[in-house]
Amino acid sequence: MASGVHKVDISWDRRASGVVANVVYDYSRRLNAVNPPALLDLTEAFQSLAREDDLSVVVLAGAGGRALIGGADINHMVTMKQSEQGRSFLTQIHKFCQAIRDCPVPVIARCEGYTLGAGLEVAAACDMRIAADNAFFGMPEVNVGLPSVVEAALLPRLIGWGRTSRLLLTAETIDAAKAEQWGLVEEVVPVGELDAAIERVVHAIVEAAPLAVRAQKRLMRRWERLSLDEAVQAGIDAMAESVTTGEHIERMSAFINRKRK
Repeated sequence: MASGVHKVDISWDRRASGVVANVVYDYSRRLNAVNPPALLDLTEAFQSLAREDDLSVVVLAGAGGRALIGGADINHMVTMKQSEQGRSFLTQIHKFCQAIRDCPVPVIARCEGYTLGAGLEVAAACDMRIAADNAFFGMPEVNVGLPSVVEAALLPRLIGWGRTSRLLLTAETIDAAKAEQWGLVEEVVPVGELDAAIERVVHAIVEAAPLAVRAQKRLMRRWERLSLDEAVQAGIDAMAESVTTGEHIERMSAFINRKRK
């Protein structure tokens, strides 16, 4: 998909065990900043992916090697003067993040270069974040006269309240090593090894039982909203539903037969 100066490209890697979708957002001349047309295309891309029955995993990347998403497009934001303009734009960012979270399979953020502001909100909405050692992360909104909002609310779940406060209230930008130390990203590797590191995770997901992976993501989303007791019961319900698919019988029988040989 393309609109004006940005592009959203989806490429498909169809493997024997499952399908991998690679989504690349390209507005590289502006560090892949997002504006309303881009957010609409990105949201529609993920909504279309959600309808792919054979899909196993999605990798989200930014073009150009300098940013995943460098933030919201400041050329658009500077034109916002009325509350409804701000509400509309932030709602669009939220809808994109929600489309990622609603995707029925795991979404991995490929973090190279800058992941800032709205970009960090998008990365937080992904299931995992794997970063190159040249990556930087931050929420600079208070420096430009605005609070950090929408999926910034996910950050305390990832890194705790204190570190979230430090990012949001100081507008500090942290490097990849600190992001890994804080638990903001799951792995940091040299930039030349980034795709190989992502492939290791992608391969593991593709080789796993596909219905179980989808059930696991649905359950984890429910855990976010439930008390501990309710979350435990939701897990019991999810397992009870999963045994009706028969997927476990095929997988476990293959394992038993392999051990006997």
